[in-house]
Amino acid sequence: HPWLVAVEGGEVSGFAYGSLHRERAAYRWATDVTVYVEPAYQRRGIGRSLYTALFELLACQGFYVACAGITLPNAASVGLHESLGFVPLGVYRRIGFKFGAWWDVGWWQLELIGAGAEAPAEPQPPARILQTG
Repeated sequence: HPWLVAVEGGEVSGFAYGSLHRERAAYRWATDVTVYVEPAYQRRGIGRSLYTALFELLACQGFYVACAGITLPNAASVGLHESLGFVPLGVYRRIGFKFGAWWDVGWWQLELIGAGAEAPAEPQPPARILQTG
């Protein structure tokens, strides 16, 4: 799965990456995606640019669906994801523990490639996609 990094003035301003959605073979065409932008660089289009490039690469690799988990509440992240076409799926209640508290995580999904009835080709590693252009 690919990792992308944005750099502004020699500093990392944000990153986005894809990761395994589930271990079982039936889910190998789905990927979880994450984007993070440093607070000083937010609301400049960095998250959108990172995600747009990431989705293009993931689709070229053969991933059909991207899933995003968002710790709630987070109106800015929900807004970004929904503006990019993600649709809400549901909420896992009190599933994540960080910063000394339990948090809900909402899940959103984006179709990267329209799924057909035929069996899809296996997803390809990022290096193979970058080599073939």
